[in-house]
Amino acid sequence: MLDAAVRVFSERGFHAANMDEIAELSGVSKPMVYAYHGTKEELFLSCLRRESERLMERILAASDATLPPDEQLWRGIKGFFEFVGAHRDGWSVLHRQARSLEPFAGELAGMRKALVQLIAHRLDVALQKEGRQVRPDDLTSMALSLVGASESLADWLSAHPDEDPARTATRLMNAVWMGAGQLLHGHTWKPPLDERGNHQAAA
Repeated sequence: MLDAAVRVFSERGFHAANMDEIAELSGVSKPMVYAYHGTKEELFLSCLRRESERLMERILAASDATLPPDEQLWRGIKGFFEFVGAHRDGWSVLHRQARSLEPFAGELAGMRKALVQLIAHRLDVALQKEGRQVRPDDLTSMALSLVGASESLADWLSAHPDEDPARTATRLMNAVWMGAGQLLHGHTWKPPLDERGNHQAAA
């Protein structure tokens, strides 16, 4: 039933999706869909949570915590893009539709926060193994940037079925890791000085 619902929500959109069509595609009666998953809103939420759990599981399985930070991150990003490539309907429900619909947007925000925390934690653990300490705010900022860039590229990937998820992951790493790696080693860019000789923003 959830597979059918994800497909219908992806193709029709939440408002146009029809419970009759979901039931027919599932091979069950409409009352059976309501009995198992409740209202259309509750069914959409079940789809959202399942796809989010699948995504997190894919990222965790792909990113070996014993690897160096850059390879660990690349594998996690690749796992993310592989999920999107293999579950384009799921990505549509998970991200494109939920982010603009209440109350689903709040649920998605919580899932996104968990992903940011996961990435920041993995980076922190990997760096500590190398004897380096990075400020929590820097780790969170980096994780937020990576998640935002990954989501934008995932939208592009889902619209280009012939694109290789691994190549997309490498492109993102080339775009962000050169700077991120410098930051993790303590090298930061600083804004120009103001008329008093102070930097215009904190480092």
